[in-house]
Amino acid sequence: MRYTPKRAADVHRDRWMVSYMDVLTILLIFFLVAAARSVAMPPAPAPPAPVAATRPSTLLQKLTALNIDVKQESRGLVISLPQTILFGSGDDAIGAQARPVIGEIAGILRDVPNNVTLVGHADAVPIHNKRFKNNWELAAARGLRLLELLGDEGIAEARLSVASYSSNDPRDTNSTEGGRASNRRVEIVILDE
Repeated sequence: MRYTPKRAADVHRDRWMVSYMDVLTILLIFFLVAAARSVAMPPAPAPPAPVAATRPSTLLQKLTALNIDVKQESRGLVISLPQTILFGSGDDAIGAQARPVIGEIAGILRDVPNNVTLVGHADAVPIHNKRFKNNWELAAARGLRLLELLGDEGIAEARLSVASYSSNDPRDTNSTEGGRASNRRVEIVILDE
């Protein structure tokens, strides 16, 4: 037998078929993945509606029926709870008389998907005791106690946040006892976004 070397033209003659087969394989994989994604991916859930679009009149009616101060503001729906309902003077422990009101508010919050901020406020009289160095700490501690109670009532803590304004956002004057009492409050803000 005689060996005949192959010519260069014979070696490279079918090389185009390798590239063609690679392209076909890639297209096949692409279409299989696209088909699998369209079958396996459920539609994305709609984002929660803001309070303004979630029956604001119904929420206001329910909250107003509880005889508490409720206002619609630019930041959201604001429920203002005076210190006399929740806490003793200079204290962050929630009184037993406040628990039914908080339970009613928690029942309403369960029906709304929006996040909630608990904002603590204080009067301008400086506090000096063993538990709190200043009004910032007192207002924040009151917000935290309310967060714990709402968590116990079934509100997911991931939806809740706490803020302390201390005496920097007074509702009334700090020169009278009635004004200072009005400034000591915790606000439950159902955020619009």
